[in-house]
Amino acid sequence: MKYFFVLSLLSFFYSTTAQSLKNTFKSPLKIPLILSGNFGELRNNHFHAGLDIKTQGRKGVKIYPAAEGFVSRIKISNHGYGKALYIQHPNGYTTVYAHLKEFAPKIEAYVKLKQYAKQSYEIELFPKKGEFPLSLNEVIAYSGNSGSSGGPHLHFEIRDAKQRPLNPMLCGIDIKDTRKPLVNTVWLYPLDDDAEINGYKKPYRLKTKSLSDGNLKTTPVSACGNIGIGLSTVDQQDGAYNKNGYYTISSSINGTKNFELEMNRFSFSETRYINRLIDYKYFKEHKSRITKLFIESNNPLSIYKQGNGYINIIDSLSYKCVVNIKDVKGNLRTISIPITGKSKPVKTSSITQSSSHIASPNTSFNFNNSFVKVSIPKGALYDYTSLDIKEVSENKIQIHKNTTPLHKYMTISFDLASVSDPKHSYIGEFFSNNPKKALFVGAKNNGTYLSARTRNFGNFGVFTDTTRPNISPLNFSNNKWISKLKTLRVSISDKESGIKNFRATINNKFALMEYDYKRNLLVYNFKDAIHTSGKNVLKIYVEDNVGNNTIFESIFFRK
Repeated sequence: MKYFFVLSLLSFFYSTTAQSLKNTFKSPLKIPLILSGNFGELRNNHFHAGLDIKTQGRKGVKIYPAAEGFVSRIKISNHGYGKALYIQHPNGYTTVYAHLKEFAPKIEAYVKLKQYAKQSYEIELFPKKGEFPLSLNEVIAYSGNSGSSGGPHLHFEIRDAKQRPLNPMLCGIDIKDTRKPLVNTVWLYPLDDDAEINGYKKPYRLKTKSLSDGNLKTTPVSACGNIGIGLSTVDQQDGAYNKNGYYTISSSINGTKNFELEMNRFSFSETRYINRLIDYKYFKEHKSRITKLFIESNNPLSIYKQGNGYINIIDSLSYKCVVNIKDVKGNLRTISIPITGKSKPVKTSSITQSSSHIASPNTSFNFNNSFVKVSIPKGALYDYTSLDIKEVSENKIQIHKNTTPLHKYMTISFDLASVSDPKHSYIGEFFSNNPKKALFVGAKNNGTYLSARTRNFGNFGVFTDTTRPNISPLNFSNNKWISKLKTLRVSISDKESGIKNFRATINNKFALMEYDYKRNLLVYNFKDAIHTSGKNVLKIYVEDNVGNNTIFESIFFRK
């Protein structure tokens, strides 16, 4: 009772805070706001922390501060947010602008200076408060597609003083939305050994029909024991067909609310618990996320506002379950689920794995055989799990199934005594349909073991990579004049373990090359003026994850 009182108090505090921020932040773009992704949207292993705003399919759209403030952080990464800018505001909040093409000229010059000083494209900077003060109508950057972005857009966040992301649509960022949330599937889950649904002791998909008002009703179902509701649902805003995330879902039983979640705010430290919120096994098998409207053990998500979602069905009693799905604009879709308490003969039963490898969420787990050690830390699992571990072949092992989530990293260590070429070996994850091809996981070599960390169960083995990376010029040739070019463009790739690092020089001076891993592309901008008039010698060094390297050298001439 105390727990839910605290939740209610926090919910009230946040709604009051959000109301006070309603007119604080403005749109960071001066084009119509259309979303490709919204706050809290369910992503792989995390909740989406902001809004993905479309930029009309193009790069270079001007970006403005959402409120007055100063640049507090700049980070450039090959992956993740790519080029990102952080603005601190007088009220203690921070806004984030990510996947940028470039920064405004004075910020860009500052960053370039620091990159050349560090001799690194990837960099993180924390300018002093007075270095880059910003006004509302000042251009701070230009939209792009850098980092782990699937197309040109602006990723925009609002964070509180503890760096927890807030829902920007509750803080003044207005997105037109007249559409009700969509429902794909509705499920009931048995939550204890005595529970069953229509005679089944496993998740049961309900048939639905649309009513005249646009809401849904499922066909009647009989059940007993403790059960819970699950549903696959998405929301859409006006102007796009992107399937985005929901805002709030609640359920009531015979008129009494027994569950509610709300996408107002979360912390980055809890975001991986999304794998406890969804039916992870179903997602891995069917690529569809079912949100569980009940709270299981080892699930501390702060998005829950009321109730635990468990429904205790008693024989001969009738239950009217109602689920409400609502977006930020108040568009509502309702699902009615009629349930009768009645036990039926069991038609099928769940299969229990027989294994001596029982792992607990409350303790660490260790396994070893003649060639490999596996270490899973305490808190990596959500439930007691019967792990299926077996040798596949020499230096290859199956460690359970990828349909079970891992919250923390497990460590896999192969004995180097059984590895033919330790210097060029790595640990890779492979799939049963192609056991000779692997995804690089790690290659930490201490002379005795080859180790890697991963947060996925699956098939792992030792693979050898003796192939050097490939380097190819794209817009120039050796010993040619290229005075009219604005950039040098070079393709780098590695088909085995993948690229670890690279370095370029022109006339033995460090040359900054921007890396787009999605296109295997390195780009040098002639505005940096590292080159000289006349003859120039370009050298590029590329190394893969096991130490194979390639050195490319070319001469170019420029006026």
